Amino acid sequence: MPLIAIVLAALAIGFEQLIQWKYGPMGIIAFVALTVGIKARNTMISGIGAVILVMLLAQSG
Repeated sequence: MPLIAIVLAALAIGFEQLIQWKYGPMGIIAFVALTVGIKARNTMISGIGAVILVMLLAQSG
């Protein structure tokens, strides 16, 4: 079980670094808002994070 947790943490950190590299600080803010909203079961915060991420993805494409 600890090995799975370490692998998942490494993947999460890698994904976070990819978001920061590609979308800058606003991407990190959106990713954190989405993650916190999901963990806290707060649809408003997770929705704000999701909308910001979608806007960043639409802007780059």
